[in-house]
Amino acid sequence: MQVVFREFDPFDLWIWLEFSTVPSPMEKEYVEEVFNSWFFLGKLGGFDAENLQVQEVGLEISYLDYDHKRADRKMMALMHNQGEFEYLGIWGRCWFDLGTSDAIALDILINSLKQLSEEYVRIERLFIGGENEDWPVEEHRRVQFY
Repeated sequence: MQVVFREFDPFDLWIWLEFSTVPSPMEKEYVEEVFNSWFFLGKLGGFDAENLQVQEVGLEISYLDYDHKRADRKMMALMHNQGEFEYLGIWGRCWFDLGTSDAIALDILINSLKQLSEEYVRIERLFIGGENEDWPVEEHRRVQFY
C-alpha cells in the first residue's frame, strides 16, 4: 500500500483509499470498522503524544509507576467529527475533523490499514488530505458527521 500525503488541514481532512478492485460489502465493512474504531479512540483522547508514559519507559514496564498527575496536566487531544464513508468504483473516502489529536493518530491509522490491506482487502494507495479531481467534494457534505 502506497501512502501519499497531500494538502493537510487537520480540521477539514479527507482520507481517500484506492482499492485494487471494487470492494465487496464485506470488504467495505472491514474498512469502515477500522476507521470507526480509529475515530472512536481519537474521540476519547487516545492519540495524545504528550502522554506516552508506557512507550517512553521501553520494554521493562513491570511495576511501572504511572504518573496520573502528568496525565491530568496536559491539554486534551481529542478528535471532533467524522463523516460517513463513501464509495465510488474503486475509491473510498471519509471526512474527518482531527481536532487537537496528535500526528501519532495518522501513524496508527496507516499501520492498521497496511495490515488490513495485506490480510483482508487490497488497498493500492492511501491519500491523506487533498481532493480528487474526478470525485469533487461538495461543501454541504462536509457537515454530515456523527
